[in-house]
Amino acid sequence: MEAILALEDGRVFRGKGYGAASECIGEVVFNTSITGYQEIFTDPSYAGQIVVLANPQIGNYGTNPEDEEAVKPYIEGLIVREFSKVTSNWRSSDDANDYLERHNVPVLAEIDTRALVRHLRDNGVMRGVISTTEKDVAKLVAKAKSIPKMDGTDLAKVVTTPKLYNWAKGPIEIGKPTEIAQPRHKVVAYDFGIKHNILRMLTGSCCDVTVVPAQTSAEDVLAMKPDGVFLSNGPGDPEPVTYAQKSIQGLMGRVPVFGICLGHQLVGLALGGKTYKLKFGHHGGNHPVKNNTTGKVEITAHNHNFAVDPDSLKQSEVELTHVDLNDNTLEGLRHRSLPLFSVQYHPEASPGPHDSHYLFGDFVKMMDEWKGK
Repeated sequence: MEAILALEDGRVFRGKGYGAASECIGEVVFNTSITGYQEIFTDPSYAGQIVVLANPQIGNYGTNPEDEEAVKPYIEGLIVREFSKVTSNWRSSDDANDYLERHNVPVLAEIDTRALVRHLRDNGVMRGVISTTEKDVAKLVAKAKSIPKMDGTDLAKVVTTPKLYNWAKGPIEIGKPTEIAQPRHKVVAYDFGIKHNILRMLTGSCCDVTVVPAQTSAEDVLAMKPDGVFLSNGPGDPEPVTYAQKSIQGLMGRVPVFGICLGHQLVGLALGGKTYKLKFGHHGGNHPVKNNTTGKVEITAHNHNFAVDPDSLKQSEVELTHVDLNDNTLEGLRHRSLPLFSVQYHPEASPGPHDSHYLFGDFVKMMDEWKGK
């Protein structure tokens, strides 16, 4: 079937449609990862976004339940150069096309994705529509222009869990049974769009994990007597998520806190800083980040459209621990006197790279020291 992508600036791409025969809307972003497409499909941080994958061939190793980062895909639509008709991998349990069709995700393939990525790099991310049903380009462009912008949109409350639950699954080791380490710390994890592998990393770090909705108050969390609080990744603009900023302020200094991605941005705002939207965001598994404390460079996984303005933070209170070597954006911070740190990227990095796994160990060490006081 024919499929059309129409962008808000009038640029149009025509190709073949796969997945669901339907229409989707969203902000169009590109991801530079060369593997892990199922993890990308199911990352809740992609809510409200249509994803262009820069790797030319997608779908060739199928899908399987172990590689899901949530209970369903959260991308609005998918754009690829070639959508493989062949699935070949011993772990595959489903065809990628059938998987996306079943979850009502339309796919646009056989377009020049290099041209589309260059267009987004030059002009910034923009709103778009993928349709296999509407052929009138003018109508599709008009629809793209009418889509609400990501700026000012709170999507954390849309993707969060409706009620708290306990996570009891350990890290996946292919070919081996899943084992859970004996818990030493009780951790409450805020779900702003949390990924399964984050939870696996926490249980693998000897944590008993309870996941709570995004709008849970600091008082309710502290009543659970946690040894630490984790602030997850998630989609949308951090500024309107004022309830979470208030909760973080109520937790600071009373329990160790570790935040990533949207959690990092919310920490920056809770500390009195400001955030801003990046031109085309950071999406991919190959971003070099320098750890200012050790001097080492980590290759890291990213998925975010907003960043914390380092000049808005009080340097007397906050240490800037990590910086992106591509564009010098702030990638990590640590409070100088309180047990609080955060990073902008995804240290759990499923499927990889794994350079930043040490941060979960840092969180455990912080909880150990806090309990020892």
